[in-house]
Amino acid sequence: MLPPRATKLRSQRDINLWRIPLQLSLAAVVLFAITLIPDILDKYGVIRIPSWLTMGSIDDARAILSAMMGAVATVLALIFSVALLVLSMISTLFGPRLLYRFLQDWVTQVTIGMFMGTFVYLCLVFLVTHKTESSEFLPQVSLITSWVLVVASFAMLVYYSHRVATAIQNPDLVGRIADDVYPSAAHALECGSDEGSGAAPDDDAILRDAERGAAVPCATSGYFQHVEHGQLVAAAHRAGARVVLHFRPGQFLLRGERLASIVPKEHGPALERAIDRAVKIGRHRTLHQDSEFAIAQIVEIAIRALSPAVNDTFTGVACVDWLADALLVLAEKPPLEGNWYDARGELRVWMPAVRLERLVKLAFDQIRQAAATTPAVLIRQLEVIRRIAPRMPARTKQALGEQSDAIREVAAALVAIDRRDIEAAHDRARRVLDAVAAVA
Repeated sequence: MLPPRATKLRSQRDINLWRIPLQLSLAAVVLFAITLIPDILDKYGVIRIPSWLTMGSIDDARAILSAMMGAVATVLALIFSVALLVLSMISTLFGPRLLYRFLQDWVTQVTIGMFMGTFVYLCLVFLVTHKTESSEFLPQVSLITSWVLVVASFAMLVYYSHRVATAIQNPDLVGRIADDVYPSAAHALECGSDEGSGAAPDDDAILRDAERGAAVPCATSGYFQHVEHGQLVAAAHRAGARVVLHFRPGQFLLRGERLASIVPKEHGPALERAIDRAVKIGRHRTLHQDSEFAIAQIVEIAIRALSPAVNDTFTGVACVDWLADALLVLAEKPPLEGNWYDARGELRVWMPAVRLERLVKLAFDQIRQAAATTPAVLIRQLEVIRRIAPRMPARTKQALGEQSDAIREVAAALVAIDRRDIEAAHDRARRVLDAVAAVA
């Protein structure tokens, strides 16, 4: 029995670098107000703060606060510089489509937020620490809290450095992308309480009916990110109609293009608003309901690694390994079939399906083409085919066999010793494919 995989997947719509820092800065203002209360009570003799909590005279306190403010401000500027440098490097090495993974990293956001919050707190404490001819105020509790915040911020800086050093390593990045495939596939298969199941529909017949239905145009250009099929099933059930979506998540839509059809036609006006609410379109692709995007991200890393400018064979091999894991995940949790039924088993929402054979082709084609002169990657692809073939559905065997033969054809341009290695790997993969086909 295999251990369960993680099922949590953060939305790519959560990309920002200001929310958590702003929240922690506001929290610093609240903390200052809280710690100022015992200092005020001590000033008027209501309570007595122990002498071991004091940090010296007012001049000592202001000098310590000035030093801490300068150090925190310098490190905060350094963190921003490191973050921008990492983003620039990631964009160059791995591609701009992976930047969101670093922008939404909670360690980066919390580290920036802690230093911003600490700086705000220090400024407030510095403002209230004063001595004049008529008054004197030395907030001892606030001063001790300032010291604690600075120590905690620098401790977080150490962890931030470790996190960045780990995150920019190729195997770690590729592995985390592959880890996101499982929750993506699991969320795509979730059904609402009002949804049921039914017999597999005739896709051609549905598309013919859709041509006679009411057309719903796309209001804006962008990528189809995901569909709230539970809402759409409920709305179609109430109207007694069927919604046919002509695109699936991950595809690009043009403004004015036919997004959906409503059958029968007379129910069109009642469901147009429901379709607009349920279908999310944006400027970027997301992993929700878009299994192809995760495969494409790993493939992009491999292609960049195998380019003449980089020529990193080991990263290409690692990408092939993790693509094998992703394909097995998608075999276990198949991608969207695109059919959603109401509780009575009536088909209410239809969408073009994502076929596993297409994902196999996506996972192998471009890497094979980029690795035409890199035998190690081609051999690893054949080894992957041999290892995953017994665990893949029967309908993918032909696609795996075609990839195996295509890799052998690519090897014709290599030197003899490399051709022999690839021929041997091809024979091993073919024996397994033939054995699986015979059992099926």
